Amino acid sequence: MSSAPHLYDASTRTDLVDWGVQPDALEGASHSSGRLAHKGPGNRPETGIWVCTPGRWRLELPGDELCHFVEGEATYVEDNGEVIEVTPGTLVMFPKGWRGECAVHKTMRNVYILF
Repeated sequence: MSSAPHLYDASTRTDLVDWGVQPDALEGASHSSGRLAHKGPGNRPETGIWVCTPGRWRLELPGDELCHFVEGEATYVEDNGEVIEVTPGTLVMFPKGWRGECAVHKTMRNVYILF
């Protein structure tokens, strides 16, 4: 048995947990589900799989977050106007305090680590 937290089949895994409606909705009712691989002391780092259905909402990240998007399409718009278009294969390192909006166009799935 490995001491390294891990999840097999992260891009296709179906035994996800319901995380509820995405808070701070601006449009639609995005619904989140996922599976945690690990949460450290004080809940950091946190790593796992996150799946979210279409909609748009505001967000502010509490820590640095690395996301590898493996499915779907979304647009992230930072408050300073920077636009990040997300498609399968996109890797984004969001810095702590990143603020803006996320609009999911096609259900997205990402593998993430929040520091």
